[in-house]
Amino acid sequence: MVKRKTVAVIGGGVSGLAAAKAFDERGHRVLGFERSHDFGGVWELSRSYPDVQTQSPKDLYCFTDHPMPDDYPEWPKGPQVHGYLHSYAEKHNLGRLFRLNTNVKDMKRRADGGWTLALEEAGQNWQRDVDFVAVCTGQFSDKNIISHPGQESFVAAGGEVMHSSEYTDPAMIKGKRVVVLGGSKSATDIAVNAANNGAQSVHWVYLEPVWRVPYFVGGINFKRLLYMRAQEQQFNAWGKNALQRMVAALLKPLVWANFRGLEMMLKMQLGLRKYGMVPKTPIENEVSCSVPIVTPGLFEALKAGKIKNIQGSFDHYDGKTITMTGGEKVDADVSILAVGWKLGVPYLPEADKDKLIEEDGQYRVYRLAVNPDLPDLGFVGFNSSFCTVLSAEMIANWLVRYMDGQLANQPSDAAMNENIEMMLDWKRNERPAAQIYGGLCSAPFHFKHFDEILSDMGAGKRTRSNLLAEQFSYPSHKAYGAFLASCPQYQAE
Repeated sequence: MVKRKTVAVIGGGVSGLAAAKAFDERGHRVLGFERSHDFGGVWELSRSYPDVQTQSPKDLYCFTDHPMPDDYPEWPKGPQVHGYLHSYAEKHNLGRLFRLNTNVKDMKRRADGGWTLALEEAGQNWQRDVDFVAVCTGQFSDKNIISHPGQESFVAAGGEVMHSSEYTDPAMIKGKRVVVLGGSKSATDIAVNAANNGAQSVHWVYLEPVWRVPYFVGGINFKRLLYMRAQEQQFNAWGKNALQRMVAALLKPLVWANFRGLEMMLKMQLGLRKYGMVPKTPIENEVSCSVPIVTPGLFEALKAGKIKNIQGSFDHYDGKTITMTGGEKVDADVSILAVGWKLGVPYLPEADKDKLIEEDGQYRVYRLAVNPDLPDLGFVGFNSSFCTVLSAEMIANWLVRYMDGQLANQPSDAAMNENIEMMLDWKRNERPAAQIYGGLCSAPFHFKHFDEILSDMGAGKRTRSNLLAEQFSYPSHKAYGAFLASCPQYQAE
């Protein structure tokens, strides 16, 4: 018999909703805590910049039992995703499980097992004991705040400096000289939005050119080219045996030719040489969660001169002039820093952080979800990918079974540590791109990651019966719903 437990779910975004449903439907008592006033995480409207939309098509950005509405576009806008997440919460009555406007300040391991959470809401502080904690704040929880020399003089002269998440209204930049710092999709989204909404000028500054994938590659939706098991198998995955390594060596010339062809297509389609934006790294070595999708209108704006791109970074401010590391000077009224978010678990005690995070910033996590030295604790949303919603749902279902000792392949602490060391070695020595976000990214190995999770859970079915679809099509949320249903089911009492 599986004993009913009290489980804290920290965070009410995609991952928190997936975890709350998974633990609740197994019969556990879920206590959800969301520090914001609303569900949605990065999609919560007060955190979203104008015109934000998904990088993934809608059928790759949904829960297995809740497709996005048919009238949604292929790549939904931020308010549509926010509404979709609310509809999922309503469908499963998840609102009853959460306290909004509630912040987790601290957590301490109890001697008898479980954790004690220190909570704060509206100035009131209290503690709550729980048996298990699911950290579901993902990788985009706390702003990465940076500054450059002379920033105070820039502000004193009337300039404005803001994090990308603070750019919430195009009226903020109308008639102003805008400089956007960052190489991610959020940076290019904001630059294009500013150029299209009355900015006097827009400069986009980035350290190095990176490979960017358009929504359509040569007229074909990129999900039909890059989200395939056949494509995934061309990357240098972890855990290959001697035979697999031999086959990979034999096919290496064909794989090389495939990726050079893709690079050539991207260079021609986007005109990368014209703008000095050809990356130095081969695309197969760079693909990870950090590879951005091309913002619609970006290259058209570059061609029209509405956006000027500068490779480098900010060196310093001087009044309302920003001097770049390459010496170029740009007059500005608004500086928008699209420099991402800080990864971490700030409420975890320092001694426990030391067990979780290596000196080089890599996370010690098995299946991107648990650390054997931190009992009664797991992570949903650390397995970042190009199909984030499905990834969160899959690992949430794995995590509840892990907590209950109900995995078909329940790992020992020794086995987990051995696997963690193998994965760290692979990331550091065989695939450096996998070190992005502390090594917490399953892309481009979605299928391999899901295969491992389903095998652990004892799924009776792990692939589609149509072998061509399985090999040459993208992950199907409907198929994975059936795979999850084929896992052994149980209820806590």
